[in-house]
Amino acid sequence: MRTMWLAAFVLGCCAGSAAAQTPAATAPAPAGQSAAPPASGGQAPPAKPEAGSENATDGYTYDPAGRRDPFLNLLGTGLEARATRRGDGPAGMSVAEISVRGVLQSRGALIAMIQGPDTKTYIVHQGDKFIDGTIKAITPQGLVVLQEVNDPLSLVKQREVRKMLRSLEGAKE
Repeated sequence: MRTMWLAAFVLGCCAGSAAAQTPAATAPAPAGQSAAPPASGGQAPPAKPEAGSENATDGYTYDPAGRRDPFLNLLGTGLEARATRRGDGPAGMSVAEISVRGVLQSRGALIAMIQGPDTKTYIVHQGDKFIDGTIKAITPQGLVVLQEVNDPLSLVKQREVRKMLRSLEGAKE
């Protein structure tokens, strides 16, 4: 008696889950495609892309409707450009991007002329900030910059970088 009741229960559950799957197969077809009757087994045949569509070759389409694609990596590929907001002038440059073009004396203090990656020349003073550092001192030979180290494994959080007025790559032989 229990076996018959269990068999009837299992058959009823399987029939219920099959009925739950059939509404997805009878959903209306998207515009531009004809509605075909479901094939045997309760599944609709795979949709064929139109010959003129862009996705005809890759076979993968996704209509996000406001949701993200679940098959894309959340971390990104690293090829996308990061949208970082940089300040104007020297405050928007890193220490590695600048080169010292001159050192001047003004009102008893030394100031430096630096060239950024935009090939413009800027005047900087002791204490001015870059993205990753601060000018500690200006000497007749160049700049001394305290650069912040962004390596989480490093024990040192700042290092002293000297940007010389006349470097080896600028010297003529």
